[in-house]
Amino acid sequence: MTDAGNNLLKKKACSPKVRSSNPDSSLAIHIPVLLEEVIRFLAPVDGGTYIDGTLGLGGHAEKILQSCKPSGRVIGFEWDAIALHLAQKRLAPFGDRFYAQQRNYSEIMAGLTEIGICKVDGLLLDLGVSSLQFDSAERGFSFQNNGPLDMRMDKRAHRPAEEIINAYSKEDLADIFYYYGEERQARRIAAHIVEERSKERITSTTQLARIVAGAVPRKYQPRKIHAATKVFQALRIAVNNELDNLTAVLDTVAKILKPGGRVCIISFHSLEDRLVKWKFKDNPELHVLTKKPVIPSLEEIKVNPRARSAKLRAAYFKG
Repeated sequence: MTDAGNNLLKKKACSPKVRSSNPDSSLAIHIPVLLEEVIRFLAPVDGGTYIDGTLGLGGHAEKILQSCKPSGRVIGFEWDAIALHLAQKRLAPFGDRFYAQQRNYSEIMAGLTEIGICKVDGLLLDLGVSSLQFDSAERGFSFQNNGPLDMRMDKRAHRPAEEIINAYSKEDLADIFYYYGEERQARRIAAHIVEERSKERITSTTQLARIVAGAVPRKYQPRKIHAATKVFQALRIAVNNELDNLTAVLDTVAKILKPGGRVCIISFHSLEDRLVKWKFKDNPELHVLTKKPVIPSLEEIKVNPRARSAKLRAAYFKG
């Protein structure tokens, strides 16, 4: 590994962070992104029914429920069992105005059919990885702490990142890194991974991060992020089929919303944002409310640095 890669990885691993083995503590530190902007564009009203397709820890859903009282409802979809449990605990005071299912947001139509609802007044998707997932070493989303190469949002899924890294061909790995991570060194990294896994199975986050950093010559190392950042992003997208899931829900949004219903989507990297932008633009049944994506204020970024790359796009269904 290059000295630059070694030094940055050590710096991240040694950075002081508060950790807790109690997942309930995540509720105290959870900060929903672009909260006021979401409410402004979603425009929840009394009596309306709204979907939070990426429920997470329930921060956005809580604000929506407060904004559509006394009789508005929120239906939550969350594929992470731990997050779902915590959100249900948080939103219990709203009683039957809140209902949730352990499903991926691409399954919204099936979820609505199951509970006898045809269409809703609004849909929200926040496509970011939550602090609960990112800060849990055992989930394998980050190399800042050593953990297994998992990255599954839903533990019921059958293909963790470890399987992809150790079983996929050099060409398939390079495609994942290039198309999902926009990693220019994709082929070089993939070749190095295949070489290293022939000596020893790659099983942990820091092990993979070291291998990726070792594959990239110092002159090509990014200055502001670790050399493995884009590879980890790409793997997470591949493991969870994130772009396919997003495409599925964008293609059915007209079946989900009532006439005048609104859709708000928060993305965190260019692949997602471009997909949302063009799907909105190419759908004649949608009227785009955001000519440019709405981004967090400097004040919000100071309070919640992870919001810095968030982009919100919104539209309403003409019907």
